[in-house]
Amino acid sequence: MLDATRARLPNGPMIRPLLIALALASPAMAQTARIEPQTARLFERAANARSPASTAAQGAAVVSSADPRAAAAGAEMMRRGGNAADAAIATVIALTVVEPQSSGLGGGGFFVFHDAKTGRMVAIDGRETAPAAALPTRFLGADGKPVDHFQAVWGGGSVGVPGTVALAARVHQRFGKLPWADLFAPAIRLARDGWMLSPRGARILGAAHEMVAGSALASVFLGSDGSPKPAGARLTNPALAATLEAVARDGPDAFYKGPIAEGIARAVSQAPRAPSPMTAADLANYRVVERTPVCGTYRGWRICSMAPPSSGGVALIQILGQLERFDMTKLGRDNPIAWHLIAESQRLAYADREVWAGDPGFVPVPTDGLIDPDYIAARSALIRLDRALPAAQPGTPPGAPVPPPGSDSEVPGTSHIVAADAAGNVVSWTSTIESIFGSGQVAGGFFLNNELTDFDFAPMRDGRPAPNALAAGKRPRSSMAPTLIYTPDGRLYGAIGAAGGATIIAQVAKTVIALIDWHLSVEDAIALPVLYANGPRVALERGTRLDGMAAALKAMGHNVVLADLPTKTGAVVRVRGGWRAAADNRTEGQAVAVSTVAMAAARAR
Repeated sequence: MLDATRARLPNGPMIRPLLIALALASPAMAQTARIEPQTARLFERAANARSPASTAAQGAAVVSSADPRAAAAGAEMMRRGGNAADAAIATVIALTVVEPQSSGLGGGGFFVFHDAKTGRMVAIDGRETAPAAALPTRFLGADGKPVDHFQAVWGGGSVGVPGTVALAARVHQRFGKLPWADLFAPAIRLARDGWMLSPRGARILGAAHEMVAGSALASVFLGSDGSPKPAGARLTNPALAATLEAVARDGPDAFYKGPIAEGIARAVSQAPRAPSPMTAADLANYRVVERTPVCGTYRGWRICSMAPPSSGGVALIQILGQLERFDMTKLGRDNPIAWHLIAESQRLAYADREVWAGDPGFVPVPTDGLIDPDYIAARSALIRLDRALPAAQPGTPPGAPVPPPGSDSEVPGTSHIVAADAAGNVVSWTSTIESIFGSGQVAGGFFLNNELTDFDFAPMRDGRPAPNALAAGKRPRSSMAPTLIYTPDGRLYGAIGAAGGATIIAQVAKTVIALIDWHLSVEDAIALPVLYANGPRVALERGTRLDGMAAALKAMGHNVVLADLPTKTGAVVRVRGGWRAAADNRTEGQAVAVSTVAMAAARAR
């Protein structure tokens, strides 16, 4: 919650613009920007069509992304005869160019795929890992106490070994149709020939330009006088174009070995602020991990999502399962009691998340116990229809060790992509560099992540190791929740995911409830406002229908605040004759459809 975050922030010129940028992740706070006619046409939906707060496209194949240029890159792959996996890779690579503050080559992510040929789900973990020299005490000050979170973000100490390129390579190896190099062509064109800075990009850059000013990309985003370039400015990034060309030509080894890897290691180890050891061997040793998706049911529908180290899938299944005994359809989306129940279920799920989630390669994560139907039912029994719990405490699921306390260190950022093709393959992929412009460090024309600040800063609590403590080679806990939905008769219905730090779980849960209980279209489900209840406060998305429910929620005992929440959801659902995708228009998101005719023409060439 932004209100709660503000209370923890120190003063200082670097911190203030970062906080403003986080707030501007939702354009509710932003002034309407004056933009040039060509920019206005390119971003017509983003700039001029704010109601409903999502865009939709329908066709035989679809791609949804937080930026229209990235979605267009994915659609181009479909028109060339590629599939959903090809489209998703091209979209993620293009986001490195046009949405550098949120995701890209310098970060990582989670990928969930429905394979139409086999009917199987595949989940691949491309989360960043801590370098070999990382110690659990990295984020402790001289007094032995955790340093301030945002002070730890900027510099080399927060950077994990990036996983995006390795994840893209595994996805291509397993599911891709087009040549690897083809998937980079749109991003290379954008970086080399130029792209226009979007209104949202300009707002964020204006607020957080100090994160860019000291980097190797200052000349790309800032004018000769150091001021941020305005919306509509045409930008080029030759260094990134060269990196993309090398990886397109030589494959993932060009990124994880040789000059690019050495440049990443050097940028971290010799960072002007908090230089920290990272070696070329750290990059060469990086590996993605295939995970078994976590699945649960909600009113007969099967919900499957990412497994730990992401907490998103487990928390999503818990939230939905705890709500199942309530008639959400009858209550309806305009009833404060429905949102009270959502808040209570979130609070219980987030409480469990804080103490149990971590990297299963390092700590015992009781995943099966957390999604056990009897355990979820027992947690649900704590929820009252008329009154908020005084405090939401974690439970003790079956198979759990003694629970150590945790902490919530994740901040809003990230991007999400969904894609579906005519054959029935569907991708849900969440990609991130964590904070706005990540760590502020640059290598090869792209920003490096600050994912290590997703670890708990205090490695021990009450004499017990924290499950999300930093360790060499470990993957930090995440809230990312790329999700697949199956109908009660077993057919794939759609895919959902979101960006926005710990609010991801709340966004995805709300969208599933809106689709299944309230029978909304995919675009209206995304446009529905977000309620985020993690800890003692319940944050309502400001300027929405939830504003009018604040008094009723307060009367039920909730500590309510109004906030500009970082909403960034994407989804696709099956419709007659194909797919309907939607993107969150609060963040310039766009869905693009590809017709059967266009794909047939590509195959004929």
